[in-house]
Amino acid sequence: MAYRVKEIFYTLQGEGAQAGRPAVFCRFSGCNLWSGRPEDRATAKCRFCDTDFVGADAGVFATAEELAQTVAATFPVLDPQAYGGRKPYIVFTGGEPALQLTRELIDRLHALGFELGVESNGTLPLPEGLDWITVSPKGSNPLATTSGHELKLVWPQQGCSPEDFEDLDFRHFLLQPCDDPRNKANTRECIAYCLLHPRWSLGLQTHKWVGVR
Repeated sequence: MAYRVKEIFYTLQGEGAQAGRPAVFCRFSGCNLWSGRPEDRATAKCRFCDTDFVGADAGVFATAEELAQTVAATFPVLDPQAYGGRKPYIVFTGGEPALQLTRELIDRLHALGFELGVESNGTLPLPEGLDWITVSPKGSNPLATTSGHELKLVWPQQGCSPEDFEDLDFRHFLLQPCDDPRNKANTRECIAYCLLHPRWSLGLQTHKWVGVR
């Protein structure tokens, strides 16, 4: 299959339990919950997305090998000593990466020595072999991926509440304030909820604070 990629870039992970970790992000084009076009937002299954995933600005890659080599070349340093015993980290995101991510690409990047994470809306099955799975539910859309390493709920949002997900098999449960005009009020609500429901931790978009992508 050909892989359509919006962007590939090196930065710090800004969200979740891996926040602050250097990583290359591979953002796939396309999503199954929204076209990405403003005129379609009112009818989208996800209405608060803040990401541009339309187009293949980073390229269309004919093979897993071609994309793997391009992602690997984005790292400014690959010397194992620089990583202090851990592996260089790649995050697949979107859009919805499950539309394009394949086991072939995962295996090729593992063979090159990378640790692999994914950020998914959870509505589609993910290929096996990923090292870190983040699921971010969107409204009442049913989940196909019900276990992983962290569940990140943007809140408040219509169609779901934190209680809907507490029986799922995740290591971390993160409540992230919705970044809309009510952001300050949303943050207060998330803090109050976490204080009363200690299973949940407050999730913040730290990359927006420090001015990185």
